[in-house]
Amino acid sequence: MATQAEKASSASAAIDFDKNGGVVAAIAVDHLSHRVLTVAYMNREAFDETIATGRACYFSRSRNRLWRKGEESGNFQVVREIRIDCDADALVVAVEQLGDGAACHMGYESCFFRKLDAGAWKIVEQRKVDPAKYGPGYGHQPKKSAG
Repeated sequence: MATQAEKASSASAAIDFDKNGGVVAAIAVDHLSHRVLTVAYMNREAFDETIATGRACYFSRSRNRLWRKGEESGNFQVVREIRIDCDADALVVAVEQLGDGAACHMGYESCFFRKLDAGAWKIVEQRKVDPAKYGPGYGHQPKKSAG
């Protein structure tokens, strides 16, 4: 019987990590509602860890290191299903969002909490949690034009 490491290695071999410089897009969706929670990236190591632990692990391009979702906030994601696209260079990761229920580092359920309305980005959701709860170094600063 194959070990978890062997299963992860076999599964990751089917993914084209080379096409985009060693990473693939990983679209995290709520496993029940199918709502898009966030778009992140995985390298082979992050994918293999995700398979081994059952928790979402991504690769932070800005920090150039693994990003274990929830490592600072406790808002981790239990993986329920992973799908690969036809070109083998993108993943949909169906997750159960735990902790405060905020997938977004700005405290919202989804990173997609703004909607274009009459040419301006408007916040259309309530925050689940104030991210200041997690300390001053949590997350990253939004761009000034982000609303």
